[in-house]
Amino acid sequence: MSHIEHLLPVQNEIGESPIWVPEEQALYWADIENSHIYRYEPATGEQHCWSVELPVTALGVRASGGWITATKRGLAFWHQGQATGQFIIDPVADLPDVRFNDAVVDRQGRLWAGTMNEAELESPDGALYRFDSDGSLHLMDTGFAVTNGITWSPEGTTLYVTDMFHRVVRAYDQDPKTGRIEHCRVFVQVPEGSGLPDGLTVDSEGFVWIAFWDGWRVGRYDPNGRLEREIKLPVANVTRCTFGGANLDELYINTAWYGLDTDQRCSQPWAGDLFRAKLDITGLPEEKFVG
Repeated sequence: MSHIEHLLPVQNEIGESPIWVPEEQALYWADIENSHIYRYEPATGEQHCWSVELPVTALGVRASGGWITATKRGLAFWHQGQATGQFIIDPVADLPDVRFNDAVVDRQGRLWAGTMNEAELESPDGALYRFDSDGSLHLMDTGFAVTNGITWSPEGTTLYVTDMFHRVVRAYDQDPKTGRIEHCRVFVQVPEGSGLPDGLTVDSEGFVWIAFWDGWRVGRYDPNGRLEREIKLPVANVTRCTFGGANLDELYINTAWYGLDTDQRCSQPWAGDLFRAKLDITGLPEEKFVG
């Protein structure tokens, strides 16, 4: 069993979208309810927190410098330290209560981003989009009750996407060159009472790591969807994880206190903090958006 380290007492309402930047040996992430973006450098302990006007929900590194972000008001570019971002596009601007949620860059440098109905979380109003380097936006699939975690097999031929309130992680066959997806199927079906699947990442062996909201854990699943191991946490709402460290063998885990009542917050004083587990498994470096 992996040892869990309580790393930083940041008390994020919803800590999300951890990104390890190897060139800096630093971790970035967002508190999506408070419009904050964080940076942490483990070797030195140096920390930064920026307030941004756009309500950022996910981060992606941009190859040309800076960041591409999903926000509650659409996609936007952002440069470190700036309070404002550069708006790109919002295909759901005319849909009441529907906004972007998670987003991840694929191995070809394209951004994949999902939407959700924040007023009716169980409503299947969520959709999956692909934003290409030429600025074109493509609707890839629909019917999600909160489109959440997104990741790929190491070779990029299988796409995994969380359909959160349907308690499902979907899998698709993907053509890495064109980005086309097909053959949607259930990768993991989470039983009721076991939490909700949230953020995803994949390791170098092709196993998928799922963070569980109200599940107190992160689970590692083999490519056939079988649970291989679990990492238990002392907080209920586990949102997303990513591999970092010099050898990409450290799992950084975000959590949230959102939705907890007073008694629950007292019993979970570390809810919303950043955790780390050192593993005998390595991850894959995050890709950069090209465009």
